[in-house]
Amino acid sequence: MPDPTPSITDAIRENALGLKKASNDAGSVEQHSIPDQIAAERFTASKEAMSRRHRGLRISRIVPPAAGGPA
Repeated sequence: MPDPTPSITDAIRENALGLKKASNDAGSVEQHSIPDQIAAERFTASKEAMSRRHRGLRISRIVPPAAGGPA
């Protein structure tokens, strides 16, 4: 069963296909700009990465083959 709440990526895609500003007799509606939405998505992704154990980084030890391994 798909998630009923759309992700930020889906919302950006939908907003990019729609109108930026619309108005009628009842009033007007304006969306956030696409660069602002992309910045919000990056911020959310960075918060998720920081909440993980390794904080979005992978740390490993690199040993070159000629570094005097077991003889």
